[in-house]
Amino acid sequence: MTEQEINRVIQYVTASTSYGRELVAEIVHTGLGELVTLATQSSRHFDRDTLLEYVSQWTIRRTGQPESLVREVLGCAGRWLDEVCDEVVKRPPETFGQGATDEGDSEVV
Repeated sequence: MTEQEINRVIQYVTASTSYGRELVAEIVHTGLGELVTLATQSSRHFDRDTLLEYVSQWTIRRTGQPESLVREVLGCAGRWLDEVCDEVVKRPPETFGQGATDEGDSEVV
């Protein structure tokens, strides 16, 4: 995902919840970052539910935020998380982290 796409996710979630932009940004960056890391470092294939549960638990531990808050934020960002999960599930690990997207933008975590 590009920085612009991540900012759209953060704006959407911030507008949809009562949480501040910095808190939402921390949770979104942590969750999406772990999905990308998992894609680049794992040779295993995961189903969507397993990926999302893992990312939720990882984000809860990493940010120190309450489970209900993290799940609400990630739930609001679900459409974008699903897109990244679909990519993780479909692509072999070596295709992630190459540094560019189809549009020529830099990938951001």
